[in-house]
Amino acid sequence: MSWSPVTLDSWLKRQRHALDEVRDLVGTIIQEVRTRGDEALLDYAEKFDGVRPDAVRLDEQERDAAYEKVSPELEEALTEAYTRISKFHELQRREDLWITETEPGISLGVKTTPLTRIGIYVPGGRASYPSTALMCAIPAKVAGVKEVICCTPPPVHPLTLVACDIAGVDEIYLTGGAQAIAAMAYGTKSMAPVEKIVGPGNQYVTAAKMMVRDLVEIDFPAGPSEIAIIADEDARPDFIAADILAQSEHDPLAASILVTTSIRLAKEVGEWIYRLTASAERKAIITQSLERSGYLVVKDLHEAAAASNLIAPEHLAIQVRDPIALLGKIRNAGSIFIGPYAAVACGDYASGTNHVLPTAGNARYYSGLNVGHFTKTSTIQVIDREGLEAIGDIVEAIADAEGLSAHAESVRIRRSSPAE
Repeated sequence: MSWSPVTLDSWLKRQRHALDEVRDLVGTIIQEVRTRGDEALLDYAEKFDGVRPDAVRLDEQERDAAYEKVSPELEEALTEAYTRISKFHELQRREDLWITETEPGISLGVKTTPLTRIGIYVPGGRASYPSTALMCAIPAKVAGVKEVICCTPPPVHPLTLVACDIAGVDEIYLTGGAQAIAAMAYGTKSMAPVEKIVGPGNQYVTAAKMMVRDLVEIDFPAGPSEIAIIADEDARPDFIAADILAQSEHDPLAASILVTTSIRLAKEVGEWIYRLTASAERKAIITQSLERSGYLVVKDLHEAAAASNLIAPEHLAIQVRDPIALLGKIRNAGSIFIGPYAAVACGDYASGTNHVLPTAGNARYYSGLNVGHFTKTSTIQVIDREGLEAIGDIVEAIADAEGLSAHAESVRIRRSSPAE
């Protein structure tokens, strides 16, 4: 385990996930699922997850029975989280339809339509992720998606099944990894294909999502977790260390970087990291993750913001004296946590914001999962004769200049016809 300085260049290179290393294997898996369908999914479950389900689709009785294995306290916690996440995402809903007159004779608008069937991916393996089921399914349901299916590796933790049920997931399939992505994209005998796939996963899942984009829409690359923390000399080193460990326990490939103006703080954070790691339940994973982590000392907060924008982290924590002033300089981040008490774990579970976020620098051009990911828009124009006269000369001139005479004629014939 190490806590040492890193250069910005070395960090950026390290965070570029080498998807090429798994692309050949993922391509083989996708082809197997395309040709062998459910049988391939069952074979891969046995090979990669160590269990062969009786069927790919989860029996509804098994979903109902999961409630008996979950304590009332945990069920209540999931329900409370559902309420808070739903409330925040309801604020993101667009009008189903709006039309406004922009000038006499011309009215323009937008019609928003939800997708019909989407697939969510909920990871398994090292931990259960009921929170991811909530984060993926809730915005889809808020958007009005009719069918939400979930793929997750077997054996599925009862808590994940209860979360899926609370969030309104319609179908659950016992398959994980790249094979689950292929199944959602191409469909199998037991699983109808979807229009969009969302959710985080390892490099195999991420590579598969990128490879099926010609057939189905995806959210964005969402791989191993990461956090950047901008802190000045007044920040609490114990709070920062706790956030770093929280991200580190996700996965050996998770990564954390502290960007600070204070070398003293960086060293104090390191001391707290060693202290907290000693008693951590997931010490082995944390220790591996910390090998990919470190700190960057900068001369001022302006330089800190510039570095953070290059990093474009999944999670950005800001713990400085005047965080709102610094916030104005931030351009690239999946989700931003302001102040010493805004633990990233709050956003993971219960504050209401979404924790499915772009990783590996992809926050430069992607937004975190939101209601808009599950809708599409159609523009509308209502034009009467007065409106056509207002823009007719413009349309005809540009169409003739482009050599598209039929375009121009489609307007001329209307303008020259007798008024009705």
